[in-house]
Amino acid sequence: ELELSAVRHQPEGLERLLTRTKFTKKELQSLYRGFKSECPSGLVDEETFKLIYSQFFPQGDASTYAHFLFDAFDADRNGALCFQDFVIGLSVLLRGTVHQKLKWAFNLYDINKDGYITKEEMLEIMKSIYDMMGRCTHPALQDSAPAEHVELFFQKMDRNGDGVVTFEEFLETCQKDEDIMSSMQIFENVI
Repeated sequence: ELELSAVRHQPEGLERLLTRTKFTKKELQSLYRGFKSECPSGLVDEETFKLIYSQFFPQGDASTYAHFLFDAFDADRNGALCFQDFVIGLSVLLRGTVHQKLKWAFNLYDINKDGYITKEEMLEIMKSIYDMMGRCTHPALQDSAPAEHVELFFQKMDRNGDGVVTFEEFLETCQKDEDIMSSMQIFENVI
């Protein structure tokens, strides 16, 4: 297990991050200051990430969704987020092309990273989003809402009916369907 308090992580050089992100020098410096104030060691473990993230959704339980989000940001899969992981992912989400954002979203939904989204994976993500939003939504959501959402998703996405969604199916459907593209806006609200 990584002992984060004893480790000091040195971020990539500013110039390199400028070439790898769509942030300005001032924006990167500001993001870094905020990151360092929350994470003085320069690394964030999953539990700390969950604690920070849950502050944005006090009305529900954000821990499961934060777990999936952490995995999506943890590009090198080492169990800790460094500033580079965070800022590169954030750059894609906020300023990336539609293709880049959809690739990031697909990666989030593909929990086991096998290149396919299954109904089970999608249901886990949907349940975590509904849990995070809390029971205080108006109108109140039925317990069946996540499963219904998944069924609609698969009706549109699983073009060949094989029970899984590939990135190509995901990309093609999203780019052709305005409803799906607008529902993808949820990421801008929960990231």
